[in-house]
Amino acid sequence: MEITIECQKRPEGSKPNALRRSGKIPANLYGHNGAESISLVVDTKVIERLLKQIPVSKAGFDSKKAFEVSIPELNWRGGTVIREVQKNPAKGSLYHISFFAAKG
Repeated sequence: MEITIECQKRPEGSKPNALRRSGKIPANLYGHNGAESISLVVDTKVIERLLKQIPVSKAGFDSKKAFEVSIPELNWRGGTVIREVQKNPAKGSLYHISFFAAKG
């Protein structure tokens, strides 16, 4: 995998809009540890660059295009795919992103 995204654990009690104003996007990672999910934040510019590199069809993002997510605080690193991208309907700006840990 040539693309690696570094995420941080989302601070407890942080407000999503405050994160967005500071240049971060709220995110979730699913499937990294069974059914457990984890709340993350990732730099907006990093995600925008990633989204430009992943082909998009009418059905959505190419779920076969895997990339690596690194969470240093949790000492976790693994292959993921994009599960969902939410955008602000009025502005078109990124709102939230969900990753799913790729098996294998």
